[in-house]
Amino acid sequence: MTAEPAADPATDLVQPILDWYDANARDLPWRRPEASAWSVLVSEFMLQQTPVVRVLPVHEAWLERWPTPAALAADSSGEAVRAWGRLGYPRRALRLHAAATAITEQHGGEVPSSYDDLLALPGVGDYTAAAVAAFAHGQRQVVLDTNVRRVLARAVSGVEFPPRSVTRAERDLGAALLPADPPTAATWSVAVMELGALVCTADRPRCDSCPVRAACAWQAAGAPAYDGPPRPVQAWAGTDRQCRGRLLAVLRDAPGAVGKERLDAAWDVTEQRERALGSLLDDGLVVRTSDGLYALP
Repeated sequence: MTAEPAADPATDLVQPILDWYDANARDLPWRRPEASAWSVLVSEFMLQQTPVVRVLPVHEAWLERWPTPAALAADSSGEAVRAWGRLGYPRRALRLHAAATAITEQHGGEVPSSYDDLLALPGVGDYTAAAVAAFAHGQRQVVLDTNVRRVLARAVSGVEFPPRSVTRAERDLGAALLPADPPTAATWSVAVMELGALVCTADRPRCDSCPVRAACAWQAAGAPAYDGPPRPVQAWAGTDRQCRGRLLAVLRDAPGAVGKERLDAAWDVTEQRERALGSLLDDGLVVRTSDGLYALP
């Protein structure tokens, strides 16, 4: 009896996912042909731990106000924090402002295309550098966000969730699956990401709608439940993060600096409020003026 050939992920996964993406991709402004590299970079900062539906209106308003890195760099970092609104993790606004300043001063106002130059920008890590190089400049890069890692963990490795941090094995697998043609490789990267966002989701995956279900190692194994270290669950109500958000909301909505009593009224647990305010000052998200008031930087 002739043995059946072993499954080849590059054959069984890549083209079906590319075909699926061609038919199912969401129309997002940072993916359109006319999108600037700046639009892509802004979207990558905003999409970190924030759903697309919340990012869309803020991204649009941001690009209208600051259509180039130089426009943002010319404004204050406090205005960046104000415009960030309620996207969460507002230090991203400070880092994006710092990145815009670096782009303006070091790259003539143009978002660089090389991975190394992107990685050197404030607030840009491995994923963001690879994503911008791929999605804005059509390069062949291994792009491993949470969605991509989950799809590859299930489809190829047969486990429900990937490890907590990116491993060398994941990078090697990502590189092995990349199509040789750079533009196709860039499309593949965003296609896997989209599949993870819409179908191969963390909770209640839509396996019946998956274009590679027949080749999925996790499905072939009976979809075994995750048995690794506990996955972190992000709480919100009553946390220091919520307190920080309340204090920032007071400052965002104020036309100028405010007195301490305005901040005290925003949160009634004194010790936690003081701790949150101290951390905002340490992070540079809030400044204390010479007359003892509080404001955005």
